[in-house]
Amino acid sequence: MNRVRNLFKPLRKRRCVFALAALAALLISLVSEVGFQTATRIVDYLDRQANARLTAQLVLRNLIDAEAGQRGYLITGQGDYLEPYRAARAKVETSLASLSRFYELDPVAAALVGRIETAASLKLAELAETISLHDQGQEQAWRNLVSSGVGKQQMDELRTLTESLLKIESGRIAAGRASLYRTLMGNRIGVIALAAISVLALFMYLRQTSALVRQREHQRLAAETERERLELEVRRRTDQLTELARHLQTAREDERSRLARELHDELGALLTGAKLDLARLRKRMGDAPIELAQRLQSLESGLNSGIALKRRIIEDLSPSTLANLGLVAALEILLREWRERSGVEVHSALEPVRLTASAELTLFRLVQEALTNIGKYAAASRVEVELTARNHRVQVRVQDDGAGFDTGRQPISAHGLLGMKYRLESEGGELVVRSSPGCGTSLRAVLPELADTGATQVPAGEAGAARAADAADAADAADGTLATGAAA
Repeated sequence: MNRVRNLFKPLRKRRCVFALAALAALLISLVSEVGFQTATRIVDYLDRQANARLTAQLVLRNLIDAEAGQRGYLITGQGDYLEPYRAARAKVETSLASLSRFYELDPVAAALVGRIETAASLKLAELAETISLHDQGQEQAWRNLVSSGVGKQQMDELRTLTESLLKIESGRIAAGRASLYRTLMGNRIGVIALAAISVLALFMYLRQTSALVRQREHQRLAAETERERLELEVRRRTDQLTELARHLQTAREDERSRLARELHDELGALLTGAKLDLARLRKRMGDAPIELAQRLQSLESGLNSGIALKRRIIEDLSPSTLANLGLVAALEILLREWRERSGVEVHSALEPVRLTASAELTLFRLVQEALTNIGKYAAASRVEVELTARNHRVQVRVQDDGAGFDTGRQPISAHGLLGMKYRLESEGGELVVRSSPGCGTSLRAVLPELADTGATQVPAGEAGAARAADAADAADAADGTLATGAAA
C-alpha cells in the first residue's frame, strides 16, 4: 500500500502545482477585474465632482459677467451691453439648477447650494432693479442703489459660499484620489505578476523562433546574391545588345557605302556612256527629221532624269555632303529637299558643332528617320529642327505639330526610333521622345561634344561617300561636255 502511495506521490504534487497555478491566475484575474471596476467608479465619481466644482465656479463667473454687462449699460446707455447680461443671467439659472440636482441627496452640500441660490437670486434681483430704474429715467435712484454697496456684499457672500462648497468638494476629491491610488497599486502588483509570466513566455517564444529567424536571414542573403547575379547578367546582356546595335549599324552603313560605290561605278558608267553615245548620234545626224529630233530630246531627258535619280539614291545611301561640307550643310540640304518633296513648312536653327564622323552620321540619320516618320504618319503642317551646342553637349531637336501618339503604347515607327536610341547610346548619348495624341511629337538627342584640341577637325567620312562625290563631279563634268558638244 505504501509503495502504491509513493508511486502516485509525484502525480499528486503535480496536481497541486497545477491547481495553485490555476488559482493564482484566477485570483489575478479577479483582483484585476475588481480593481478595474473600482477605479472606473472612482474616476466617474471624480469626474462628477469636477463638473460640480466647475458649475459652482461658473455661477460666480456668470454673475460677474452679468454685473459687467449691467455696469456697461448703465454707463453708456447702449443696449448692446444687455446681451451679455441676459446670456449670463440664463447661464446662472441653468448652473444653479444643475447644482441643485447634483446635491439633492447630500444634506451638507445641499444647504450650501440653497444659500448660494438665495444669494444669487438677490444679486440678480439687484441687477434687474438697477436696470429697471435706469430705463424709467430715475437717474439718482439707480446711482444710489449702485453706490449703496449692496451688490458688493452679495458678491462677497457668494464668493464665501462658493469657496466653502469647493472646500467640501476638494476633500472628497482627495479621498477619491487616495482610493484610486490604492486600487492602482493592487492592479500594479497584478500587472507585475503577469509581466513576469509574459517574460517567461517570451523567452520560450524567442528560443523557438531563433532558428526560424536564422533560416529567414539565410534565405534573404541567398535571394540578395541571386538578385545581384541577375543584375550583373542584365547589365552584361545590355552591353552586348548595345555592342550588337553598334555592329549592325556599322554593317548597315558599310553596305550602303558599297551599294553607293557600285551605283557610281557601274550605273554611272552606263548612264554616262549612253549620254555620250546620244551626243555623238545627234551630232552625226545633222538636220534630222523633227519627229526623230523630238525622240532624241525625250531620250536625253530620260537619261538626265535617270542620272538625277541615281544621285538622289546615292545621297540617301551615303551622304557625300556630310563628308565634304559638314553636318550643318548636309542637314540644310536634307531639310530643303524634304520640304520640296513634302510641301511641309520647315524652320531650322543650325549651329556649327564639333563631333566625330560617326556621331555626325548618327545625328544625320536621326533627322532623316524623324523626317521620314513625319512624312508617313504625322500629317504635320510645321516642323522645327534645332542643332545647338551647350556645356560640351550637342543637342538635336526635331518637333512637329502633327497627330502625335501615346508614348505608353508602341507606335508604328517604334522600331526605327528604338534603333536610333541604341545607336545614340553606343555613341555615349541619349534620346528623349515626348508626344501625346493631337499634340505633336518632339525628339531630342544629346551627344557629348568633341573636345577642342586647337586643330581644325576634319571629318573622316566614308570612302564610299567620297568616291560617290567624285563620281558625281565627273558626271557633272561629262554632262557639261555633252551639252556643249550637243549645242555645237
